[in-house]
Amino acid sequence: MAVYFHEEDLPADVVLEGPVAVDTETMGLITPRDRLCVVQISDGGGDEHLVRFNPDSEYEAPNLAAILGDPDRVKLYHFARFDLAAIEHYLGVTAAPVFCTKIASKLVRTYTDRHGLKNLVEELLGENLSKHQQSSDWGGPVITEAQRDYAASDVRYLHRLKDELEKRLKREGRMELAQACFDFLPHRARLDLAGWPDHDIFSHASA
Repeated sequence: MAVYFHEEDLPADVVLEGPVAVDTETMGLITPRDRLCVVQISDGGGDEHLVRFNPDSEYEAPNLAAILGDPDRVKLYHFARFDLAAIEHYLGVTAAPVFCTKIASKLVRTYTDRHGLKNLVEELLGENLSKHQQSSDWGGPVITEAQRDYAASDVRYLHRLKDELEKRLKREGRMELAQACFDFLPHRARLDLAGWPDHDIFSHASA
């Protein structure tokens, strides 16, 4: 198992098979304002790849974009809504089809309100996940080893989590409902980007 660090794009000789786990690190939570700094990606085979974008980046990453935009390759996320918006805004790619472990968790782990990645990894996989670097500066000139380890861990477990959560979705008869949610996520991300991040447009309320 290894963590590979790349600048501005995946190398052309990086071959990733099947579904890929994807995550992003940004300067903050407001996508148009807070630039995309790192995209993490893994095919679950034991290696994680981190692609860092510099402050003056033009976000031309054809190799990464080809994988993210492949309509035949499922992308696994934890809180896909945010990552989809960041990827579409900066890389110009709709990174779907989607499986979101947070949504899957909310549909089947109704006995708890703890749906963070750390909670899922601990309960479903019996592993400990550190979140100490979650709020660190991802836009600095150097990405530390601690940051790299943290970023890699955000995609390291998603394939195994998908397998466990799919079992529960099927057990509870909610797989079809989950898939409908996953299919809608790219549109939900576009609503965020278009100015409706905090409003439920399906609600009867006028606000």
